[in-house]
Amino acid sequence: MKDTNSLSHTSYRCKYHIVIVPKYRRLIIYNRLKKDVINILVMLINRKPDVKLIEGHACPDHIHMLLEIPPKYAVSDFMGQLKSKSTLMIFDRHANLKYKFGSRHFWAKGYFVDTVGKNEKMIREYIQNQLQEDKLYDQMSLKEFIDPFTGEPVEEGKKKKPFKG
Repeated sequence: MKDTNSLSHTSYRCKYHIVIVPKYRRLIIYNRLKKDVINILVMLINRKPDVKLIEGHACPDHIHMLLEIPPKYAVSDFMGQLKSKSTLMIFDRHANLKYKFGSRHFWAKGYFVDTVGKNEKMIREYIQNQLQEDKLYDQMSLKEFIDPFTGEPVEEGKKKKPFKG
């Protein structure tokens, strides 16, 4: 497998780990449209022949992508186009959302980007395992509904009796 790519006078290995988030982490919209959003993003990425989607994963409230973007494109320009065009396409396909949620903004401002360097394998595994890690974190942060000491259900708002020794 070739480790670097080239343009006419440039050899490069420009891989980026990018995370984008729906505005206000609108799970109500995002979860219903997740498959359509993924299809739109993949289609827009494939329109740029030099840009490659290496890995991608849609988590419950954000999207991870491992992209190879040649140096002739600025990452910020590419992401600006990707987010703006995908927003237009999402609201075009689902016209009722623009009236219900207003302002035709689907993505939150900004995004996270990190250069991969020689850690591509590790980043790929991280993206693939992100959903499992989110589930584990959610399980650790769940509120306890059963008192682990007494085995009785915990009622909200009810004060526990003070400990008597």
